[in-house]
Order: sequence, then C-alpha cells, then structure tokens
Amino acid sequence: MRRRGRKIDGILLLDKPPGATSNGALQHAKRLFSAAKAGHTGSLDPLATGVLPLCFGEATKFSQFLLEANKRYLAEVTLGVLTDTGDADGKVTGGSPPGVYTDERIESVLEMFRGEIDQVPSMFSALKVNGEPLYKLARQGIEVERKSRKVTIFELDLVERRDKLLVLEIHCSKGTYIRSLAEDIGNELGCGGHVSALKRLQSGPFQLEETYTLDQLSRVRDESGLHGLNDCLLPISAAVQDWPSVEIAEITASYLKQGQAVQIPHPPTNGWVRIFSDGAFLGVGEVIDDGRITPRRLISGR
Repeated sequence: MRRRGRKIDGILLLDKPPGATSNGALQHAKRLFSAAKAGHTGSLDPLATGVLPLCFGEATKFSQFLLEANKRYLAEVTLGVLTDTGDADGKVTGGSPPGVYTDERIESVLEMFRGEIDQVPSMFSALKVNGEPLYKLARQGIEVERKSRKVTIFELDLVERRDKLLVLEIHCSKGTYIRSLAEDIGNELGCGGHVSALKRLQSGPFQLEETYTLDQLSRVRDESGLHGLNDCLLPISAAVQDWPSVEIAEITASYLKQGQAVQIPHPPTNGWVRIFSDGAFLGVGEVIDDGRITPRRLISGR
C-alpha cells in the first residue's frame, strides 16, 4: 500500500505544547508538513513542554541516537502533595505539610541524587512490561513489580524556592524519570512531592532556543507554504552532529553502499563516525579492529 503524503527528510525541533501527548504533537506536525513518514525521539509527558525532536523520512533511521542522548530539564516540584502519577495530572494520594527547610537541608538532599543512582520507574511511565506500557496497566488499577534502573544525574541545582515549590534544573542521562526523582526528593524531605511543571531545555545537542511551536509552524505554512516549512528542518546528519566525520571518494562509497567495510586514509582509531561523500551525508559507520569503516546505518538512495 502506498504511503500517503510527501517524501521529506530532516529533523524538526518542536517545542511541545502543554497538554498534548508526544504522539499527538507528532501527528499535528506531520499533517502540517504533509509528510509521509515521521517519528518522535522519546516521549514527553502531556504536562511537559519543550524540546521534542521529530524525525521525518530517512531521518527516522537515526532517531535512536537522539533517544539515547542526555537531557536537561527545568522542573517545578511541589512539596507536601503526593499524586498517583507523580505529577500534577494525577489524583492526590497523600503527603504531609512541608517543614521549614534551610537551604543547607535541601542541598544535602539534592546531593543524595547526584551521580549514578538507582531509580524505580513510575507505574505511569511508557516503559513496557510484556509488551504493555506501564501507564495502561496503571489506568486499569494494575500495579506490577518494576526493577530499579541505573541512571546518572550529572547536575541537580536549586534554581528558586517559592513557598512549597522547588524549581530544579536537571541534567541527566537517558531513561531518567523526573517524576520519580521529584517523589524521591520529597520523600527524603519527609513530606512527599510531585512535578507540577516540567520543561525540557535540551535534548542531546539541541536547545530550546532552536525549537518551533506548532503555532509558529502553522504561520509559516500559511505565509510561505510547504517550501517555507522545509526551511524549518535540520539536515539528517544533525542527529549525530557531535560525532567525528569522514569524507570518502565516490568509488569507495559504492562499496560501502553494498554493505562492505572500506579503508580510508587516517581514519579515527575507534567508535562510530558520520560518513560523507562529495559533501552529501551517507549515514553512519563504525571503525572496526583492522581500521576499516563498516556501514551501520545508511540513507536510502544516496
């Protein structure tokens, strides 16, 4: 069956609106671009806003590298109130009036969560157990045992305090659940807590300042059509823009496209690389033991 929509390749940095699911925001953007194929790079909760990279066309082949990237958030944590979801969208389940905490007391609690920590995913997360997302089980009143996972909190800073509210900036590894972190901080303070607002400031190399809102994209389409929207996309290679790059000759590229490892002068000693030929991005490869580069993921038709 032929896919509807136009073939378009690239990465859109979307500022996800509050209240929308990541998939809902993706489908909205996909319709605006009249795109045949699109995918997002990891879910943001409906409550959350901020950087949500969307991949169109061939860029979807590289979405996993953005999914695995570190993230930065600005989180508002309301102390003294627990909810079943760990955020403001849930039902209140408990909590205690917060005490009068000194800055030193809060800092000592935050220090407990810096570095590598074990974290138990929320029942309202998108993590799947036996193929079923946890949040779907939770909505049926089913709770299952979740194994703790190791995540890394690179930075955890108190930005502001207001009454029962802590505003935290968090730089963390993939797979970190900010709701679980907020609950754990509240529990250590002895009062409980939940996320009352969340903004993703950064995903991998991409910053909030680089994003477009859905309203901005709608205006671009109204004023400049689909051609204007094309100008809002980053190239596919931006998904791995921090990786080292190699340039190969056209004849070498022909062997690479057949799945063969190729030898190039002065390759990086190890690791994954971006591959270009005549300035065009071909995909990514890996330096193997004998110094050749083997293809790992290539763009079709290049």
